[in-house]
Amino acid sequence: MEYRDYYKTLGVERSADEKSIRKAYRDLARKYHPDVNPNNKESEAKFREINEAYEVLSDADKRTKYDQLGSNYQQFGRNGGGTGGFDWSNWASNPGSAGGLGDEGDVSDFFTTMFTNGRAGGRTRAPIRGKDVEQPIEVTLEEAFAGTLRILKQGEKTTKIRIPAGAREGTKIRVAGSGEGGLAGGQMGDLYLIVSLKPHPTFHLRENNQDLEMDLKVELYTALLGGDVTVPTLNGDVKLRIPEGTQSGRMMRVAKRGMPMLNQPEVMGDLYVRILIQVPTNLSPEERESFEKLRALREPKA
Repeated sequence: MEYRDYYKTLGVERSADEKSIRKAYRDLARKYHPDVNPNNKESEAKFREINEAYEVLSDADKRTKYDQLGSNYQQFGRNGGGTGGFDWSNWASNPGSAGGLGDEGDVSDFFTTMFTNGRAGGRTRAPIRGKDVEQPIEVTLEEAFAGTLRILKQGEKTTKIRIPAGAREGTKIRVAGSGEGGLAGGQMGDLYLIVSLKPHPTFHLRENNQDLEMDLKVELYTALLGGDVTVPTLNGDVKLRIPEGTQSGRMMRVAKRGMPMLNQPEVMGDLYVRILIQVPTNLSPEERESFEKLRALREPKA
């Protein structure tokens, strides 16, 4: 009787934990499931092998027994014993042992000897949960600032999706049960909407994804003499005091006028305003004369 390497069948290490074994099984079972590969005998056979391996490795008692057998079987081979001559009597199931894969079809002699005392039966085809699906969703900066709703249509099903205030580039929004359909009665997977922010003509996010930055054109006279200017923000205009003698390129902070924090909308980032001084053009003769006088006043005396 041929030994079955169930770890190799699922493509996992012998040290694999329950989660890794379950994931490997689901991935392979989905690939070879008869519902996905109708009338494919090779896939059906592979699917039975996968289920048989999972039947053993997902059960703590069966896995312990299997691991004990594995080390003894390998030791027997290293000592020169032929694999066909291995003494299975010490490992075969006792009468009354339960288990099996039932509706999956014939199981291997190895499994029957080890775990069912010569009988297969009991468990029907395991349902497989549908795959999770990711899908991009584009929102404006204003929508990300205040939060918004989207309508998701999937066939006859319509779902309202809430985009939370403070959503960022890459924010994932889970829509339960809207992914791929399951197999053999398995649950639907989930849909994950991946937020993408549309470029904004005025504002852009800083690296911390909470502070905003913008450029603001300021008249030369205001930069020279100081004064108030109006600054647009995502929740209304504010006044900003420009100090006398402000240089072009200076960055000024407007507190709590940035983006809200995701899941904590009361925590606000700041807005940073870069001052860009506008030099007047198309001067009138009077204006030019005035600027000439100002330049003369600033020039060093001979």
